[in-house]
Amino acid sequence: MRNSLRWIAVSGLLLAADAVPAQQKHPFASMPVAIEARDIPAFSRKDPSQRRFGKLEYIGGVVLSSKEKHFGGISGLHILPDGRRFIAHSDRGNWFRGNFTFDGDRITGIQHAEMTPMRGPRGRLSASRWFDTEALTADGETLYVGIERENQLLRYSRFGEIGIPIPVPAEISDLPNNQGIEALAFVPRNMPLGGSLIAIAERALEPNGNIRAFILSGGKWSNFTIKRIGEFDVSDAAISPSGHLVLVERYFRFYSGVHLRIRAIPLAGIKPDTLADGEILLEADNGFEIDNMEALAITTNAAGRIVLTLLSDNNFNFLQRTILLRFYWPQ
Repeated sequence: MRNSLRWIAVSGLLLAADAVPAQQKHPFASMPVAIEARDIPAFSRKDPSQRRFGKLEYIGGVVLSSKEKHFGGISGLHILPDGRRFIAHSDRGNWFRGNFTFDGDRITGIQHAEMTPMRGPRGRLSASRWFDTEALTADGETLYVGIERENQLLRYSRFGEIGIPIPVPAEISDLPNNQGIEALAFVPRNMPLGGSLIAIAERALEPNGNIRAFILSGGKWSNFTIKRIGEFDVSDAAISPSGHLVLVERYFRFYSGVHLRIRAIPLAGIKPDTLADGEILLEADNGFEIDNMEALAITTNAAGRIVLTLLSDNNFNFLQRTILLRFYWPQ
């Protein structure tokens, strides 16, 4: 993703520093990463006692940091069924996984973290044009990854394997550079559109200004659109146990900073060649503890409550943060 958030000149210096030969960075074997976590006790900077925000209830959050220079840029998140293990990736072609530590449903840190280069048919993604990995979803052990700059999708039979390209139609391969596939969501088979893969563009718009989106079902692609509200762009999506496609949307302006919106679209209302829209669950601006929120995972806790977990992409920029936030979605 290349957008107006990449406005700090030092980002260019970091990108240049990262351009060393890929073989000097990592072996293909995983590399342990030490992660530090600092608590975010309140979501609102104005009222630390507030817990309810729109339709969501704040659980807690942490600021994550590491001395490992390749840590950051997180753009996709998948939490395994045990609720503790997770898989994520950066937008520079690296896997990141580990175990969350908890206090109740509040995540307090990360243990046993490691990073591994992502591989595709041309080798290491970070050493090719396929490095801009922006989207992640899963069907059991199978992982699907979206590559924005090249408008490609990869399927991994399991973590650490070589990604196999998924054929895409011209409507996807011809999406504008850096405005292409930013979100993927695999629909569980017991829901409407069950077994389908949903792909959503960041800012590729139809002539009427709505967001372009796609459904892969039974080996065939179809199109639909999502109503665009204001200047928000899509940054991630996930499927809720409630039967919703939940979108993370954001925009950035110099005069107002970063903005976040979370929207829930009923799966039953998503059909080929139709316009989809849904309920806004939360909106937040610089008055809240947010950054460039780019990754979403949805789980249920032991009591059956729906939990939204978000991670931010710090763009490898020292003025931004990698933050993790958790919310309940009361039904």
